[in-house]
Amino acid sequence: MCVWWWPVVRVLVVQAAWALVGGQVRYSVPEEAKAGTVVGRLAQDLGLEAGEAEARRLRLVSQGRRASVEVSGASGALVVSSRLDREELCGKSAPCALRLEVLVERPLRVFHVELEVTDINDNAPLFPAAQKNLSIAEFTTLPGSRFPLEGASDADVGANAQLFYTLSPSEHFKVEEENTNSRSKSLFLVLTKALDREMLPVHRLVLTASDGGRPSLTGTMELVISVLDANDNAPQFNQTVYNVLLPEDALKGKLVIQVNATDLDEGANGEITYEIVTVVPSSASDIFSIDPKSGEIRLTGALDFETVAFYDLQLKATDKGTLPLSGHCKVLVEVLDVNDNAPEVWVTSLSVPVPEDASVGTVVALLSVSDRDSGPNGRVRCAVWPAAPFGLESTFAGSYSLVLREALDRERVSEYEVEVRAEDGGSPSLRGRRGLRVPVSDVNDNAPAFAQAVYTVLARENNAAGAELARLWARDPDEAANGRVRYSVWEGGVGGVASAGGGWRPASSYVSVDAESGRLWALQPLDYEEVQVLQFEVRAVDAGEPPLCGNATVQLFVVDENDNAPALLASGSGGPGPGVVSEAASGPDSGPLWAWAAWAAPAGQVVAKIRAVDADSGYNAWLRYELWEPRGKGPFRVGLYSGEVSTARALEEADGPRHRLVIVVRDHGEPARSATATLSVSLVESAEAALAAAGSSSSSGAGAGLRAGAGAEGGAAATGAAATTNVWLVVAICAVSSLFLLAVVLYGASRWAPRAGVLSGPGPATLVCASEVGSWSYSQRQSRSLCVADGAGKSDLMVFSPNFPPPPGPAAKETQPEPPALLDTVSGLPCLACRPFLDSLFPF
Repeated sequence: MCVWWWPVVRVLVVQAAWALVGGQVRYSVPEEAKAGTVVGRLAQDLGLEAGEAEARRLRLVSQGRRASVEVSGASGALVVSSRLDREELCGKSAPCALRLEVLVERPLRVFHVELEVTDINDNAPLFPAAQKNLSIAEFTTLPGSRFPLEGASDADVGANAQLFYTLSPSEHFKVEEENTNSRSKSLFLVLTKALDREMLPVHRLVLTASDGGRPSLTGTMELVISVLDANDNAPQFNQTVYNVLLPEDALKGKLVIQVNATDLDEGANGEITYEIVTVVPSSASDIFSIDPKSGEIRLTGALDFETVAFYDLQLKATDKGTLPLSGHCKVLVEVLDVNDNAPEVWVTSLSVPVPEDASVGTVVALLSVSDRDSGPNGRVRCAVWPAAPFGLESTFAGSYSLVLREALDRERVSEYEVEVRAEDGGSPSLRGRRGLRVPVSDVNDNAPAFAQAVYTVLARENNAAGAELARLWARDPDEAANGRVRYSVWEGGVGGVASAGGGWRPASSYVSVDAESGRLWALQPLDYEEVQVLQFEVRAVDAGEPPLCGNATVQLFVVDENDNAPALLASGSGGPGPGVVSEAASGPDSGPLWAWAAWAAPAGQVVAKIRAVDADSGYNAWLRYELWEPRGKGPFRVGLYSGEVSTARALEEADGPRHRLVIVVRDHGEPARSATATLSVSLVESAEAALAAAGSSSSSGAGAGLRAGAGAEGGAAATGAAATTNVWLVVAICAVSSLFLLAVVLYGASRWAPRAGVLSGPGPATLVCASEVGSWSYSQRQSRSLCVADGAGKSDLMVFSPNFPPPPGPAAKETQPEPPALLDTVSGLPCLACRPFLDSLFPF
C-alpha cells in the first residue's frame, strides 16, 4: 500500500500538538491504516517523561465501542490495533471524530483525546440495481422528456463521495443532474430525439457514476429502454419533492402524507396506481407503505431518531394504459427527536476502600455520563445521593469525578451506598442512576476507653493468692488489631504503699491484671493492718500502629476481718487512786495483776483499770470488759467499756484480805475474740492503800513490783500524794460537770434543730460511712471514720478512734486506747455529741 498520506499525517500531528496547548489532544489517522501504525506520541504530548507511561499505567478506557487503537506500553505511543473503517464507525457523518479517555495512575488523572479518522477513496459508487428497465412510447414522447433515474451512492464522504455521471454514446438520450433545495441531487434521463420502435425497439445504455477521489472509482448500471407505442401522457405529481417532519414516537398506522398525481389521458390510460419504488436507507423499506389508489403513505414500523434521522422515498405513479406511463416524485421524511433515551452512567475507575483519614478532595471514582438524544434532550446534569460526604466535580463534557467532601469516620459509618443520579433536559425529563459501594478502611484513631475513670474495689483481708478481685474492660471502637486491647498495671502511674519496714512497695507487688481479659487478681493475701487502701492505675493499649492507650484509676479498699485478738497492755495506775501493776507485758492472757483497795472504800471507788488494745478496726476493735470470776454478787465490778475495776459496795472485813478477779476482754467481731486478765486485789488500810498506790506508780516505769514500807518519811509521802489527789479530783469533778451540762445543752439543740446535711427526710435507716479515703473503711493508723444513719429519726453517730500499741516508758499513759463513744438512747449507736464528756472522763 502506498504511503502518500504520510505527509498529511505529519501535518495533522502538528495540528494535534497545537490543540494540546489549547487543552485537548487531537490526532488524525486515515482509515484502513495498518495495525501498528503510530498515530501520535501520546505519552510525550501528555507531558510524561520517558519510561513513565508504563510505570503510571497509561491506558485507554473503552466506553462500549471498539476503539481500534491502543497505547503501546513501552513507548506510550498511540498506535492502530485493528482495522479502521470510517464508514463503519461514523457512516456518512463528517468529520469522523472518536472521543477517547486516557487514564494515568499514581496520581489518578484522566485526559480526553479526539481521534479523527479521515476518509480515503475506498468505496466505489454503487447503484441500487445493476439494471434499470424503462418504457418510453414512441412519437408521443417528445424530445426533451425527462425520466428520473435512481442515482448511485458512495459510502465515502467529501470529494470521495462527489459523483459525476456519464452515459454511453447515444443519439436519443443524455443524462442530466438537477440541483434542488432538497438534500440530494435528482438524476434524469433526457430524450433528445424522438424514438422509432420499428427502427430500434430496445435501447441498451450504460450509466457510469464516477466519484471525485484520486484515483477515481466508478460504478455502472445498465439502462434497458423499451420503446412503447400509444399512451402518450404520463401521470404528473403536483409536487416533485414532498418534505415531511415526523416525530420519532409516531405510532404505527400514522398518516405520513398523501401524494397526488394527474394524467391527462382518459379511461384506463388515465387511471393511476401509486407505489414506493425505493427507500433510502434500504433497511427502512418496511417502515412505510402507500395505498396504491389514494396515494396515502402510512407508518408501518417504528422510527428511531438515534438510528436513522432522514428517509428518502422515491414514488411512482403509473397509468393503466396499454403502454403504461409513469410519473415520479420524492418524499423526504425528517425524523424529529423526542426524549426517549434515559441518561447512562458508567464507572470508569473506582478506588476503594477509602481510608477513614483520607483528605478532603480525594478522588474516589471516575464516571462517564451520556445521553443518545440530541439538543436539550441530550443535555445531562448529575448529582450524587446522599449529598454527604461525597460530591461530584465535572472534569470534561460528560466526565465526572466522585470526590470526598467531608472527613470520614469508620466507627460511625463503615460503608456507604452512593448513588449517582443523572437527569436530562427533556420534557418530561428522564433519569439514569448508578450505585456505588464505597467501604471505609480503618485507621487507629481511637484510644481504648474504660467504662469508668475510677474503679472502687472492695477486698477482704486474708484473701487467697490468685483470687479474682474485679474485671476491668476498656472499649476500643477500631477494628482488627487497632481495636485489640491489652491490659497492664502501669508502673509509671501513682500507686503503691509504704511497707512495714519503711520502704515503698509498688502496687504490682500486690495485684496483677490479665493482659487479655482485664481480670484483676491478687498476687498475695492482703493484710488490713498493713494496707488499708491501695490506689494504682491500669493501662489499656491497643495493637495499632502507632498504639494508643487509655488509663483508669483503681482504688482497692481492704475490708478488715476480725483476725486479731485483744492484747492487754502493761500499765500503772495512771491516777490518784489505787493502781495496778502488771507482771506480764501484753498478750491475750496476761499474768497476775495486783491492786490495793482500802477497807473503808465506798461503793464506786475505782481500784484499778484494765487496759487492752485490738489491732483490728471498727467493731472488730471495739472492746468490752466482763467480770468472769467471781460470778454472782461480789464486792467488785468492772466497767463494760472502760475496763475500770471499782467497788460494787462498801468493803467489809468479812470480805477477806485478798480477792482474785478474772476479767475477760472481748471485741465485737464475728466471731468475737477475747483475752483474759487475772487481777489480785488486796484490802489494806487507807493510808497503806495510798502509799501502795504511790509506790506502784513510781515503780511501774522501772518494771518493779509494789514494795510496801512503814516510817515517817513514807507516811509523809503518802499524805502529800493523797492531798494532791484530792485537789485534782475536785478540779476534775467541776470540769466534768461543766462539760456534761454543755453536752446536754448541745444534745438537746441537736435533737430539736433541723438536721441539714445529716437527714434528708423519712426513709429506712441506712448506715453511711465517710472517711478520708472516701468509702466505708476502718483504719487504726491513718483515719477516723464517721458513720451517719441516713434517714433515721435522730442523728445517730458513731466515732471509732484509732487503737495504737503504747510506746515503752512513761509516755504509755498518753497513748491508751480511747473508749467507745456513748450510745444514743434511740438508735443504740455511739453519740458524737457526748465525745467531750468522754474525753473529760478519760483524760488519758
